[in-house]
Amino acid sequence: MCGIVGGVAKRNLVPLMLEGLRRLEYRGYDSCGVAVHDNNGLFRARSVARVAELQTQIETIGFEGRAAIAHTRWATHGLPVTANAHPHFSADKQGKRRIAVVHNGIIENFDEIGAELKQLGYHFESQTDTEAVAHLINHLHDGDLLSTVQKAVKRLTGAYAIAVMCRDEPERVVGARRGCPLVVGLGKNENFLASDAMALAGSTDQIIYLDEGDVVDLQAHTIHVYDKKDGLVDRAVQTVQAYSGAVELAPYRHYMQKEIFEQPRALADTIAGSEDLNPVLFGAGAADVFRSINAIQILACGTSYYAGMAAKYWIEALTGLPVNVEVASEYRYRKAAVNPDCLVLVLSQSGETADTLAALKHTRDVGHKHSLTICNVATSAMVRETELAYITRAGVEIGVASTKAFTTQLVALFIFTLTLAKLRGMLPAEQEQRYMAQLQNLPDAALRVLALEPRIIAWADQFASKNNALFLGRGMHYPIALEGALKLKEISYIHAEAYPAGELKHGPLALVTEQMPVVVIAPNDDLIGKLKSNLQEVRARGGQLFVFADADSRISPEDGVQVIRLPEHYGLLSPILHVIPLQLLAYHTALVRGTDVDKPRNLAKSVTVE
Repeated sequence: MCGIVGGVAKRNLVPLMLEGLRRLEYRGYDSCGVAVHDNNGLFRARSVARVAELQTQIETIGFEGRAAIAHTRWATHGLPVTANAHPHFSADKQGKRRIAVVHNGIIENFDEIGAELKQLGYHFESQTDTEAVAHLINHLHDGDLLSTVQKAVKRLTGAYAIAVMCRDEPERVVGARRGCPLVVGLGKNENFLASDAMALAGSTDQIIYLDEGDVVDLQAHTIHVYDKKDGLVDRAVQTVQAYSGAVELAPYRHYMQKEIFEQPRALADTIAGSEDLNPVLFGAGAADVFRSINAIQILACGTSYYAGMAAKYWIEALTGLPVNVEVASEYRYRKAAVNPDCLVLVLSQSGETADTLAALKHTRDVGHKHSLTICNVATSAMVRETELAYITRAGVEIGVASTKAFTTQLVALFIFTLTLAKLRGMLPAEQEQRYMAQLQNLPDAALRVLALEPRIIAWADQFASKNNALFLGRGMHYPIALEGALKLKEISYIHAEAYPAGELKHGPLALVTEQMPVVVIAPNDDLIGKLKSNLQEVRARGGQLFVFADADSRISPEDGVQVIRLPEHYGLLSPILHVIPLQLLAYHTALVRGTDVDKPRNLAKSVTVE
């Protein structure tokens, strides 16, 4: 991981490579680099700083080329040092650079390949799995880069997207993918490769999404795609809006802040068109699928996993169907009971999350018949892999810590729940009208929550000096507590844990002291009485409570108890409103601590490796 750009043209491609890398910075990275083929061979520049520093390097060196590959790296094998940064080279017997490679993913058998190549005299300069790919291609080179790459990828185990150049074929780039996204961009007298269509914004909107196992031969005037059996194939060309305007910060300090405040619009856009709860919203044939299922299996990772946990409460309460929610990275490695009439529901912001894609494919392999994805990217691999899909309309999300993608997932999951309940005859008309009215009013309610920002900023000043925090919730607000703790630790680096409030007495209460801030989600629901008792348990141990309460929760500020009141209780939709102040708390705490809010250390936006 994390980002690839490449191309062949009749002009100098270095500025386009740098611009592409800038557009991919949102994914998170720890090094970057560009390699070009000019009249004298292969050259590269690499940096463990930002793309801006790489550009300064390149301007000083002054190289340019009409064939180029570029990369932003999120370290998997080897430290984030220059020697491990991409592109990687492999030299011929005379020591002259012949092969250049950039790579997303993980090659699981790189040790075996590396040992073989070392025996053959190849010298490794890095700790990466990618360098083994470069040397393997060099070793297998038969005078034709395309056939060489086709042979090489058959030796690779794991997930990859690669772009390759050869010194002996100066106007050619070959790409290949398995398990990681790679797209082709079509231009006039120039063609491109990228891991994300956004990298090509401004250069082309004509995009081909490569299928699993595809290899592409890229030249300035032609592209040829070959499938995993090496057969020449046609892949559809799509016109893709590349969000060129969406990456502007406007008046905001960070993308995360911008995206938090975009939530009312994103929620409204995701809700739009769902008023009649027609199953066709989820794809042709959805009605038949929804009638036939008898259970739901939700698979997701990270923030999306917490969205699935919240949805379990809704689905079981309104439809009566049993729901199991599981971390995708764990699911495929256990022997689960298979129910062919269970709907597999996968959640992903990008639709390219490697663990979730692998889990989805596993469910199909073991006999699950039906699948649905809720995703923010209509052209993603996950949408193409599932039978049904609902596309959220969050717009591009740049900040690594997900905000609007999470709340729009929740809205989509609620619409799914209502649609399923109505189709199965379990949603009375009066109840449907009430829920739909709440959905329509949700964006305005989110605006009122955002107006609480000044009070949350004051809390952030108190949190910034802490090293630990607890988050508590009950019922369907427990997953929201988990999400709040995740946000705080992701961007402020404060250790945070979340628990169901009733679990305090079973262990976590041992952590509570005057130095431990305890964040509590306190909606005025059926569990408010129980929650108040849990708050007393914290106060009796000297814990400092920070309570996000509904206006009518009757929780009052006192010594050791600070309260911020949200609007009126919003019923089943309450989790969507209660997560917004937790996002603001994490953001402003990170701001006080001076961390890199949009690019937190060690994390990446699109996790395309296992």
